[in-house]
Amino acid sequence: MSTPNQAHILVIDDEPDLRTLYELTLLREGYRVEAAADLAQARVQLQERRFDAVITDMRLPDGLGLELLREMVSQHRPERCVVITAHGSAENAVEALKAGAFDYLTKPVDLKQFRNVVASAIQSPVGAEKTRADIEPGPAVSRSGKSQEGAQTLQRLVGESAVMHSVKARIIKVAGSMAPVLIQGESGTGKELVARAVHDCSHRAAGPFVAVNCGAIPENLLEAEFFGARKGAYTGSTHDRQGYFQAAKGGTLFLDEIGDLPLAMQSKLLRSIQERVVRPLGSAQEDTVDVRIVSATHKDLGAAVASAHFRQDLYYRLNVIEIHVPALRERREDLPMLCQDLLGRICRESGLPVPVLSEQVVARLQAHPFNGNVRELENMLHRAVALGENNDLQVDTQPAAEAVTVPENLQDFLDSQERGILTKVLQETGFNRTAAAAKLGISLRQMRYRIARLNIVTPNSDDSPDEP
Repeated sequence: MSTPNQAHILVIDDEPDLRTLYELTLLREGYRVEAAADLAQARVQLQERRFDAVITDMRLPDGLGLELLREMVSQHRPERCVVITAHGSAENAVEALKAGAFDYLTKPVDLKQFRNVVASAIQSPVGAEKTRADIEPGPAVSRSGKSQEGAQTLQRLVGESAVMHSVKARIIKVAGSMAPVLIQGESGTGKELVARAVHDCSHRAAGPFVAVNCGAIPENLLEAEFFGARKGAYTGSTHDRQGYFQAAKGGTLFLDEIGDLPLAMQSKLLRSIQERVVRPLGSAQEDTVDVRIVSATHKDLGAAVASAHFRQDLYYRLNVIEIHVPALRERREDLPMLCQDLLGRICRESGLPVPVLSEQVVARLQAHPFNGNVRELENMLHRAVALGENNDLQVDTQPAAEAVTVPENLQDFLDSQERGILTKVLQETGFNRTAAAAKLGISLRQMRYRIARLNIVTPNSDDSPDEP
């Protein structure tokens, strides 16, 4: 492989001034550069040699840059392709990413961003191994130059079921581009681990992985947390602070539970993703950001869009590539392997010997619904290890008691519960207060007092004859 400064780049643009500007910028970076003014010239160049990257304008005199991109993908060309689109043409950018572009730039092109995108595109080769990755996800990690961290993270996605093979293959396939990824799946399925694998298998593995729980940030702090703030921007702001976008520079920003973001913040996030700039609170300047966006949700964002709780344009921007993480009930054949892996980790952390996983325990687990998915399985095994005796694992598959909801007003809650009990017993005794009091183990005086205090309406407002 060539070192970055020896990289060979093809630039395709029909505007001579822009083409010259791109060429000069790349030549100053030490790259070798070839140029083409249209698709026909570009095809000739591609037939004659291979490049490390191709940069093409979207609209050319004899067609669209997307046509060339699709041809390169179908021919399994090794070059990463960067597409330049008109300013504000979000649909074209998304279409290019879905078609296989490594990244996109919008006009007028920011030259600093231009240099960063090109540097990212040539950092690691794609090669013919990219096509083999779909078939052989394990070996392709090492053959395609993926990091050791990527291989290790993929190994943590335990399971040999068909659906898990599909997830791993898709991770490797999408890791090589800058396209936003939306990870969907139920709570407890391991969506953050999938996001980490996308990062670790990408050319950004050496950069930061910043995970954000969008539902855990108070609404009034969202903008400062995401975009940063300058000293004095708000009360108590005594120094400049980085936002999540700045902290993830050169790496991946993982937006977990993206469906919980308020609509106002969704609008600001959309602009930052499209324009790749953020404006810290209290700043007159915008900062260029270089991050890849990976988001996750357990919600049906399509339904949220339909009910106007989630912006449609943000949904399409985030959902360029989708990865569905299967529920545990959809891959029960992975349960024995998952249990062994989780038990090994739990016991290493606690310094205990790994207990024996019997066939009887596995059978009981296979019959369990696992509505909480892998997280529920892990909690179950934690309890079994902590409470177990000898080296025999005994797993309690009975559902845990439901958590008690704390009422906002305790007295109202207690009155409601008492009113319900008294009414039920009165109905069962034909509203005979003497019989109801005896059934509840209280005196008739106490029964009358409670009926009056709780405003319980009975057919006998006065004492009936059979009640002394």
